[in-house]
Amino acid sequence: MPLHEPVHPVPPLSLKEPAPPLLFEMIRSFVTLANTLNLSHAVLELNSTRQTVRRHIQQLEDAMGTPLFEIDARRYSLTPAAIDALPAARDILARGKLWIEGKSRHTHGLQRLSYADQKGWSFYQQQQPLTLLWDGGSPMLQAALDAWTHSRGRLESEAFRVIRPYVLVYRDSPNGWICTEVGEKSFYTRWWGWANARSSIGRPLKQFAGGPDFEDMLNYAFREVQATKGIRFDEVVTRVPREEGGAAMPLAYKRLLMAGRYPDKSFALIAAIDRSSTVNIEGVDQQFLDEMPSDAKVNFDG
Repeated sequence: MPLHEPVHPVPPLSLKEPAPPLLFEMIRSFVTLANTLNLSHAVLELNSTRQTVRRHIQQLEDAMGTPLFEIDARRYSLTPAAIDALPAARDILARGKLWIEGKSRHTHGLQRLSYADQKGWSFYQQQQPLTLLWDGGSPMLQAALDAWTHSRGRLESEAFRVIRPYVLVYRDSPNGWICTEVGEKSFYTRWWGWANARSSIGRPLKQFAGGPDFEDMLNYAFREVQATKGIRFDEVVTRVPREEGGAAMPLAYKRLLMAGRYPDKSFALIAAIDRSSTVNIEGVDQQFLDEMPSDAKVNFDG
């Protein structure tokens, strides 16, 4: 049965009506309860009360004009409307957190993310026009785009065979994006080494260098490609160690994200990454590239 039965359901908000007060908190309650499907666990995670979480859900359902949860013997499940709304709700939370902290802005209409912590880790991501893919002169990235086009995104396609050793592959899961494949010739492997790179398989993004903040920064680009079933091109400048407990070192790369398909036709996020030879991110100068280790590059022989 529904979590509650509104006596007077409210139709969806029109464009002229303001968003409900505390909308962000309402969405946070919805996402947390959707993740846990347990009211007690959601209350604990939110550091809130059962009454507050229930009120947020009811207000959100009233505003949307549809129930989001069903409950049977105290067991929660998502309604079809909630399943449909959940990805966007998660995206709103991630983007809102980055925006209010000043980490998300736009340059010439393209998204720019920036983050730096007191431990020396930093991350700058600038979305770039696809024309820069050709101007940047990376044969591997150009080959990846060509392979993606001819394979129609199918990982097992013969057209994708030549580029597959150079890419990383991710699958979406309730715990976020999980790395399922690391190419033995990929930039990631060149940076971390084969043993460490292989250890990333099965890990969610939050367990990569940078932790949950790193996951938040990658999530928007990943979700965009998942939604559009298309491609996205970004340049990234960061500082990360090359070994566990090592000093953070300069790292700059171009990344092509492509919508792919596993053999069962489920969605696969394919990432092709190559070293940057130029910096196209405002506030980052060429000297940064000169400090990057000379062996951190892809040797493309396709």
